[in-house]
Amino acid sequence: MLARSRQEVILETVRRDGSARVSDLVARLGVSDMTVRRDIAELARRGLLERVHGGAAAGGRSSEEPGFAAKSALRTAQKRAIGALAASLVRPGASVALSAGTTTVEVARHLADVADLTVVTNSPPVAALLHEPARRDRTVVLTGGVRTPSDALVGPVAVRSLQGLHVDHLFLGVHGVDERAGLTTPNLVEGETDRALVAAAASVVVVADATKWGVVGLTTIAALEEVDVLVSDEGLAPAARRVLAERTGRLLLAPDPDPAPAPDRSAPTPQHSPEEHP
Repeated sequence: MLARSRQEVILETVRRDGSARVSDLVARLGVSDMTVRRDIAELARRGLLERVHGGAAAGGRSSEEPGFAAKSALRTAQKRAIGALAASLVRPGASVALSAGTTTVEVARHLADVADLTVVTNSPPVAALLHEPARRDRTVVLTGGVRTPSDALVGPVAVRSLQGLHVDHLFLGVHGVDERAGLTTPNLVEGETDRALVAAAASVVVVADATKWGVVGLTTIAALEEVDVLVSDEGLAPAARRVLAERTGRLLLAPDPDPAPAPDRSAPTPQHSPEEHP
């Protein structure tokens, strides 16, 4: 098993159970004690968990904001699949907004071939990916603002630049998705900017891999009922599928290349959910 895959298993175990023992991870992953300790040290260095005696524990702080580089290394295959499925909703001639985030970058990659596109974003990586001077049929507007650890431009300048704009679709990346808290972020100022993005969109499309379910950040961006489409992956737990299918406009699940299920923070249910939920 590759280091990235091991680290995803460790992180999901810690998020699900609150902690994980080195001895249990050694048995589950089939690797040495030293390998598991190195993986835990790397995840702790990225701020994704805490090293404790004999294992690892969840940080548990709603204000923690992992950096863009750290998040880019996690669930990359799932994010690519989500990006492709989300981008398929866009037709030539559309206007779209993309928030900051590693999953919205994957949406941008798959929007590169869509003709006659107008893009508004507060993500420098998204703007850099889509800006092509030779493409006269594409307009890319990058908001101003103060840069966050997640590589978002936020604050009053960003909010003012979004006021009065009207786009067909918003592709919104989030820190967490929760039944009660809705869509959340650990950054108060980024939350304000994301709410301005939501207000500018005719259709709100949330892109969030399965590990985002049950995670709660410091501030709410929007309620689940404000989401027109939520795109996740097949690792999403059955109970989460049921809630999202009932409370969002539409739930789409991208094929998951990793059969290992994501942590289920809700009561389990035996029913099987189809790929798309009306």
